Amino acid sequence: MISMNWVKDYVNIDDVDLKDLALKVTKAGVNVEKVITNNLKNLVIGEVVECVMHPDSDHLHVCKVNVGKEIIQIVCGAPNVRTGLKVIVALPGCVLPDGEIKRGVIRGQESNGMLCALYELGIVEKTEELYKKGIEELDSDAKVGEDPIKYLGLDDTIYDLDLNPNRMIDCTNHIGFAYEVASVLGRKVNMPSLETNPVTDIVSTDLDIETENCTMYNLKEVRNLKVGPSPKFMVERLEAAGMRSINNIVDISNYVMLEYGQPLHFFDKDKVGDQILVRMAENGEKLTVLDKSELELTTDDIVITDGNKPICLAGVMGGLNSGVDENTTNIIIESAIFESMHIRHTSLKFNLRSEASLRYEKGLNSDYCEQAIERACHLLEKYAGGEVLTGTICHDTTDRSEKVAKVKVSDVNKFLGINMTLENCLESLNKLGFKYTVDGEEMTVTIPARRLDVEANKADLIEEIGRLYGYDNIKAELPVIPDKKGEYVGSVKVRKQLSKRLRALGLNETRTYLLQSEEESKLFNYDFKEKIKLLKPMSSDKEYVRQSLIPANLKVVDYNNARGVKDVCIYEIANTYYDEMTEETKICVVMKGNYLINNWNQTKIKCDFYVIKGICEDILNYFGLKNRYEFAVAELNDMHPGMSAEVIVNNIKVGFIGRVHPSVRKDEVYVLELSLNKLMDFNVKSIKHKEPSIYPSISKDLSFVMKKDVESKIIKSQIKKSGTRLLTNVSEFDVYIGENVKDDEKSIAYNLTFNDPTRTLNDNEINEIIDRIVKDVEEKCNATLRR
Repeated sequence: MISMNWVKDYVNIDDVDLKDLALKVTKAGVNVEKVITNNLKNLVIGEVVECVMHPDSDHLHVCKVNVGKEIIQIVCGAPNVRTGLKVIVALPGCVLPDGEIKRGVIRGQESNGMLCALYELGIVEKTEELYKKGIEELDSDAKVGEDPIKYLGLDDTIYDLDLNPNRMIDCTNHIGFAYEVASVLGRKVNMPSLETNPVTDIVSTDLDIETENCTMYNLKEVRNLKVGPSPKFMVERLEAAGMRSINNIVDISNYVMLEYGQPLHFFDKDKVGDQILVRMAENGEKLTVLDKSELELTTDDIVITDGNKPICLAGVMGGLNSGVDENTTNIIIESAIFESMHIRHTSLKFNLRSEASLRYEKGLNSDYCEQAIERACHLLEKYAGGEVLTGTICHDTTDRSEKVAKVKVSDVNKFLGINMTLENCLESLNKLGFKYTVDGEEMTVTIPARRLDVEANKADLIEEIGRLYGYDNIKAELPVIPDKKGEYVGSVKVRKQLSKRLRALGLNETRTYLLQSEEESKLFNYDFKEKIKLLKPMSSDKEYVRQSLIPANLKVVDYNNARGVKDVCIYEIANTYYDEMTEETKICVVMKGNYLINNWNQTKIKCDFYVIKGICEDILNYFGLKNRYEFAVAELNDMHPGMSAEVIVNNIKVGFIGRVHPSVRKDEVYVLELSLNKLMDFNVKSIKHKEPSIYPSISKDLSFVMKKDVESKIIKSQIKKSGTRLLTNVSEFDVYIGENVKDDEKSIAYNLTFNDPTRTLNDNEINEIIDRIVKDVEEKCNATLRR
């Protein structure tokens, strides 16, 4: 929230329509989401001239209220209403956040309005303390019939900003936003006064920094302070920004933070002593903070100590043992820059996000760090009667080198697609307050320290020049369409084509959520890679980043089953993550029920191991890996021990297939998961086309009996080796277990195809090859020909 009354202190906008200004600022790239004004119609100052108890209530009062033009009756339930009190009156027709005020009857008594508290007007946040206090009590000098908003100094215009992350650094404070307004209007910024009249005594506190996570620490002392209420303008501005006034000391700290964007911390000097030591906390060290909660610290937390014990959790919250209270007279002021990631992790860990910690997280500039502490001293001297001690103790390891970048006018025009002149560019830089030198068409620009979001590179400078020139000045032109048709390339092209192929196989595509529960993260995880757990998950079922696509797609199966869809054949191609966000793309297929149904002749093909194996083979063949893959029997957790296998390509495991274990799913569900990254890494030669043979092929069937634990691929491999070049294909077509076959044996039948593209084969030479095949299989594979 930005108070435009506050901004007027730094840039002259008295002649500017604030709604028009909001539009200009938005067009320049800083989005003003909402313009809020406190102008309420039918809201007046009134005086209670009579107050009696309601005859039918033990807490309501019937009041006669002078509103200027007349005296009206209002029923009020506030505990502090009384005769002679000046109050805020909402007359009938006044629209408040909770609705429109109307005439009515309350327990038989006429009521012609409402006596209001500030939170009921939507000006301040409702708190338990304000609720108990009752209606707002105005001073006796308030004039009856006048506008109470104007009397309270709350006739302000508030800009509610919706900022991009890069502008969260400078536009969340009033001086930073004033620079933005000045840039848009082409005006100058007047900085606030930092003057003080220090006493001759010098700062007596010793400062030691024992961590590199504190790059700047400024320390000053102010003594003989008088704690009391804050000046009216300060209270109004803090409330406009959404903060509640506490006392002049605390309010000045918050005021400077909202002014400069630099958080400050005030220590009670008499509680702290003569030493400040900044270090990393020790494991198990404890600190009770201002909200009276006790925190157990670790070595990742930065603490401020008195040389022995922690007195403040740096950048997050002060300690209860060093805080300012109503008896404070002497303080130590801290204005520092801490390493942003440590502040963020600490505030999240203890759930202590605050205005101060958010600013530390975004980053602070060293110039404002120095100016903010001087500004606080100026205000403490002026509004708290403090005596500022001479000197500032400063620790500074920040990089003070200037950010300088060069850019040419031609670069600006090329990037933005417009025709700006050198004068146009320099005008934008002048508005921004960026210093520069010019050599021909090249500009050498020095970026001020207050703009942490602008890096010393060409792109950032061009963006700043362009937005001040005005995006409205960029003319719309139709793009030039190249002759070549656009197409997908790389991995995106592979995913699109593969997805099209899987849809052609009758599968439906899904898109599932990236996060999963701890239980789901343990399922189907066979790579044994480190799982990624979120620091702050939204809920317990979304605390891990997925390593497998299967658990989420099993939920899709359940979702469809619950809605009467029993046949589910789905796939997903998506990314999984492990080991600090290493990315791997996987292909997942989940099948349950029937794969195909022909209602005409009542034919059904049920999903089983061989159906999903066929889909897997189709995928591998699509990648050009035919005759390079195999399915190896494997004992996999969460997979059925007799119906699962690993998929091996060139002796590299690329995935697995099979039925989900009954302990995981009682129903019959088959799954497939392959690594798309690994499949794309294999070298595949260009496809060579062969002309079909004009000579007939000869087909022979052989059936071998072998032990049940012998894999068919061993027999098949031996057949190929013994079959010479004339053997063009070998395939299994039957497995038999039963009569005439021993209990520990099985019989597998193979179909062999022979062909020679140059001539017709005869039975004699084929029989010779068959005999050799049978002999080799029996001798080398311990199998016998079934006759």
